[in-house]
Amino acid sequence: MPAQPEEADDSFFLVDSHCHLDLSHFDEDRAAVLERARAAGVRRIVIPGIDVAQCRGALTLAEQRPELYVAVGVHPNSSGDFGASTLDELRRLAAHSKVVAIGEIGLDYYWDRVTPAQQALAFRAQLALAAELGLPVIIHNRDASDDVAAILEAWVQSADFRHSPLATRPYVGVLHAFGGDVTLAERACGWNFLLGIAGPVTFKNARQMRELIPQLRLDRLLIETDAPYLTPHPYRGKRNEPGYVALVAEKLAQLTGVSVAETAQRTGALALEFFGLTE
Repeated sequence: MPAQPEEADDSFFLVDSHCHLDLSHFDEDRAAVLERARAAGVRRIVIPGIDVAQCRGALTLAEQRPELYVAVGVHPNSSGDFGASTLDELRRLAAHSKVVAIGEIGLDYYWDRVTPAQQALAFRAQLALAAELGLPVIIHNRDASDDVAAILEAWVQSADFRHSPLATRPYVGVLHAFGGDVTLAERACGWNFLLGIAGPVTFKNARQMRELIPQLRLDRLLIETDAPYLTPHPYRGKRNEPGYVALVAEKLAQLTGVSVAETAQRTGALALEFFGLTE
């Protein structure tokens, strides 16, 4: 196992806002992974949904650990058979006390596993569910920025959204693993969205991301791992894990010219507010 980020003191408060901790990649050492995360200062971890069965498993895991919370939703690449019964089950699961968001939902044109029309149907239905339940959304966007933006803009302008409890929350959603440009970031802020910054910000060849970060609003940034994926430098190519969100915080601090402690405090507090959690 590679050396871990330096152990944080008890006042260090990091939130991994997007971590697939329930996946089989962690079956052999999940308890040790959580110990390392705790030592790195990670105090809350949010597990996003991929499909209905996975959401159930994530909730079972979250019931066993106080630091774990869950978003329920169907990933665009899992939305091929999405229908009314799927939505009803998500509504039922969302009543669980550990559910803090709807997601990850959105569009993915990279893998071409589900038609764009079917992805959009599932996306719009789950946005409507989020408005109904007053839960923020976690958005997946891969090679689909124009269509994601159009759907989100129409949603936040709709009467259903404006009359929903979600419209009164401090923030509406987060663009997970943000890889867009300044224009999309500004539009997202206009919808009252946050931006999730993940491991790619640490990559040696991530020149565009390094140039982008100083142009973003610091009060709109969350940090995440997307573990076991998007492993940050210097562990790129190995399994990612929630403790490595400290490396994302370190790089974000470097690029914004503030301390790591301040970055942890700001992103941690914002995540708590976004998900409706307490310390």
